[in-house]
Order: sequence, then C-alpha cells, then structure tokens
Amino acid sequence: MDCLECTPGLKRAGHGTASSSDTYIEAESSKNVTSGQEKTTCDSIHLTHAQLSLPVGAESVNRSSEVEEEGTHGRPGNADKTIVSFADGDPECPYNWSNGKKVFVLLAGIIAVINSTLGSSLPSNAVNYFGPYFHVTNDQQLVLPITLFLVGYVFGPLFFGPLSETYGRRVIMLSSFIVFTLFTMACALSPNWPAFLVFRLICGVNASSAIAVVGGLYADVFADPVARGRAMAVFMAATTGGPQLAPVISGFVSVVSWRWTFWIGLIFAGVSLVPLIFLPETYGPTILKRRAKKMRKETGNTQIFAPMELEKKGAKQMVTVTLMRPLHMIAFEAIVLFTCLYLSLAYAIFYLFFEAYPLIFEGIYGMNTGESGLAFLPIIVGSFLALAIFIYYDSVLQRAKKANAHWASIEEYRRLPLACLGGPLYVISLFWLGWTASPHIHWIVPMLAGIPFGVGFVLIFMALLNYITDAYKTYAASGMAATSCCRSIFGAVLPLAGNPMYTTLGIAWASSLLGFLSLAMSVIPFAFIKYGDRIRANSRFCLELKQREEKLAREKKEPQGMELSKTLDDVEFGEKNER
Repeated sequence: MDCLECTPGLKRAGHGTASSSDTYIEAESSKNVTSGQEKTTCDSIHLTHAQLSLPVGAESVNRSSEVEEEGTHGRPGNADKTIVSFADGDPECPYNWSNGKKVFVLLAGIIAVINSTLGSSLPSNAVNYFGPYFHVTNDQQLVLPITLFLVGYVFGPLFFGPLSETYGRRVIMLSSFIVFTLFTMACALSPNWPAFLVFRLICGVNASSAIAVVGGLYADVFADPVARGRAMAVFMAATTGGPQLAPVISGFVSVVSWRWTFWIGLIFAGVSLVPLIFLPETYGPTILKRRAKKMRKETGNTQIFAPMELEKKGAKQMVTVTLMRPLHMIAFEAIVLFTCLYLSLAYAIFYLFFEAYPLIFEGIYGMNTGESGLAFLPIIVGSFLALAIFIYYDSVLQRAKKANAHWASIEEYRRLPLACLGGPLYVISLFWLGWTASPHIHWIVPMLAGIPFGVGFVLIFMALLNYITDAYKTYAASGMAATSCCRSIFGAVLPLAGNPMYTTLGIAWASSLLGFLSLAMSVIPFAFIKYGDRIRANSRFCLELKQREEKLAREKKEPQGMELSKTLDDVEFGEKNER
C-alpha cells in the first residue's frame, strides 16, 4: 500500500511536501460511490539516514520560500519542513485497519443513515393524529413536517461535507447526530404547530450530515474499489429502506399518541448513538494532523506539519468550490443537468408516495394507518433485490476487466446498463399501482407494485451516481452536490401537490402522469450510452480533468527537483481554470 493512500486529495512528489489544490474536496467523492474507480495513490516515501533521528511517521524536506508566501505555518526565512505521513503498513492508516474494525465503521454509517431517512418520513402516518391536535386542516400544511425535513437535506450537506474535511468525520457525525436526537425529542414535546415545524427543519439539517459524510467515511477505510463500491451499494439500499419503515411505526404507534411516534424515533436514535460514540476517526488527513500536533508537542519542533496543514482553504475556495461549481455544472454540463432531472423526479415520486399510499390503501381498501404502512414493505424488498442485481453485475464487470474486455473500459458501459434496467421497471411500477388500485382488485396486487418500484429506484440511483463519479472523477463531489440539492428540492416541493393532484386526476391518471414523466426520463441513460463519450469530449470539466492528468503524468517523468518546484503550482491550477 502506498504511504499516503489515506490522504485523499493530496499529492506527494517523490520526497517533496504535500501540495494542495482546489480539488482537495473533490478527490474525496471521486472514490465514494464507484467500485470501478481506481483508488487514489501516491509515491511511497523512504527516509534517508539523515532523517532517521526524526520521530516515526515524519520526513524532512526542503521547501522553497513559497510556503511562507502562501501564508502557511512556519517562521519567515525558515524553509525546513517535516511532513508527517503514513508509512507502509502503518496501523493508524484506516486502510490497514482490521476487517472487524472496518465492518464496525460500515455498520455505524448504515445506522446513522437509517436514523436520518427514518426520521424524514416518520410523520407520514401520524398526520391524522397531530393535525387535529394542532387544529391544522389544510392539506398543504400537513405535508410541511416532511417537506421542511427535506429542506434541511438541501442546506445541510453544503456545510457538513466541507466541515468533515476540515475537522474530521467523527466530530461532525457525532455532534450533528446529538443535535438530531435532541430535536427529535423536541418534536415529541412540541407545544404548538410553528414550534413543531421549526424542530422538524432543524432535525432535517442535522440528519443530512449522515447523507453527506458516510460516503467519505467508507472511502476512508476501503482501499479496494470493489469493496468500496459494494459498501456504498449497501448504504444506498439502507437509505431506501429507512423511509419505508417509518410509516409502519407511525401507523401503529400514533393510535396511542402521535407523540409516541417521535418517542420511538428518539429511543432508536438514543440506542444508535452508542456505536457512533465509539466510531473512530477515519479521515486520513485529520489523523495525520493529530499526529503532527502530538509530535510538535513532544519534540518542541514547530516545523512539523501534516499535509492538510499546508492546504490553502479560505472563504474564496469555499464559495468557488462548494457553492458555485455545482451550480455551474448544472447550467453547463449536460450529464449533470439531465442526471439531476432524472434523479430529482424519481426522488420526488418516492416521497410523493407518502401522500398517495394512504389515499389508495386507506381510501380505497379501508385499511387503518398501521395496515397501510405495511404497504411500503415491498419497496424495501425491491431495494434489496436491486442490491443483489448490483453485486451480480459488479462481479461480471470485474471479470470483464480482468479479461481486458473492451466494453469494461468504456465509461458508459460500466454502470449505465443498470439504469437501463431500472428505468423501465420504475415506469411499469407506476402504471401497475395506478391501474390496479380498485375495490374490485385485491389489495395485494397494487401493493406488489412496490417491488419493481424499489428495484428501479435503487438501480437508477446506483447507476447514475456512479456514472457521475466515473465521468468527473476529481470533480465528482461537485456533481454529487448538484444532484443532492436538486433532488432534495424536488422531494420537498412535489409532495405539496400530491393530494390535489390525486384528488383532481384520480389514482389511475395521477399515477399515469408520473409514469409518463418517468418514461420520458428513462431515455436519459440510453442517450448517455450512445452520446456520452461525445458529451464528455466537449465538457469543459472533463477537458480540464484530462489536462490535469496529462500534467501529472509529465511531472512524474521529470527529475525530482523539478517536480518539487511545481507542487505549489497545482494549488492554483484549478482555480485559474475555474475563473
């Protein structure tokens, strides 16, 4: 294993120091959701005899005065730096952790995400109980507890993602989860309707931390791209299953008291807090930063640094990378734009079902709230069937790669075929649900439509998110942020129209409208397969990425001294192109 594999986004040139670029945040997500993506590597570092007197995990390097000019640590005029790094086989490197420890991280992340997604739809089958309690009868207002939670999903990731790359994964996940837990309790104790809505918004903002950080959490500990991709597949299936369990809980518990719906959520969050307390820090740069701080204290040498301490991170980079670049990609990148449209519609329909299912299974079949909540369980079955399909296809892909099959090297063929299967299944499920929901047809028939719906939904997300990661690599984080914000906005807004739409058009035609829209969107992955290579060839971001790769390839062939003098030039490379 290369020594700095645990510091995504940092580049080490031979014996040179770590350099930063405006793509530091981006490199993280280039590994998050794909098993086909090669892991980040860097050259191994070997200490010379003159360096053996330094503490383990450090090396002495000679920097030019550019370091001080960039405003990093150190006294002016002192160019000697000691940069800490992970040695081969370093037990503190998350890639070298035991399988048991990695599984614990995997499970802790899944538990956090289930709490997040469970909380999003927890009020769904409690509406008939807290509505009269707060004297709220307007259908649009009764949707707000879910809508405002999803509004939190829009804004939370914009902050929690970058913060986790500054302060580490653990402190962000744990602190936000504690706030989420406290405000879940606040929801149970809400004295009035406005307070209840404010508490739900705060819950949503903090619950989004798991969605934003868990992908990076897995990228930190799984070096093998196959293992990482499959861990992300399990993660995606869990995010689908969480919202479907909530209506079952609220449907049966709210009969006693709508407050008990949130007490149950609080109990589950309280139990889940235990493994998160013991969650170790997984972010390599943060681990090295702590190591450097400890070494400075023990040795008295103030010139010992971790690579992340030499990073240039300011308000300008935050605005440019975190906020503006995702918007720029939506406006000018066809792949990102159409992916956002497809995923946003699928996500919005997913949350629209929390309005539609009660109308179908309570209105047509006369079920109570608990029984109608059980109608969501086939969607969970479908999501895990999608997981099985993903793992099977992934094994086929890996065998094809080993056999040097041509199709396995084409970006569009690595993941998009899964969306080509998922899209039609998603459309079929909508027409199935709409036209079989009748008092003359047994309730099990429309309920079983949830299976192809779950399969299609998860496959669409797995395929398109992986495709963005494969296509944009270093810029994948911005692409992922764009899709996350867009689908959360759609998921928050479309359910507001759910009840009026189903009341006006009827169950069959309202579902058919959604089916026709999904049918139009299902063409997108097929179009990407046919035209994706040409789209990427004309993409500004893909061209810039190609230039970076060529630049790095040239530098690897140059003498070490020339490489070292150029490391800081990479800092501004992306920013100049961005402007």
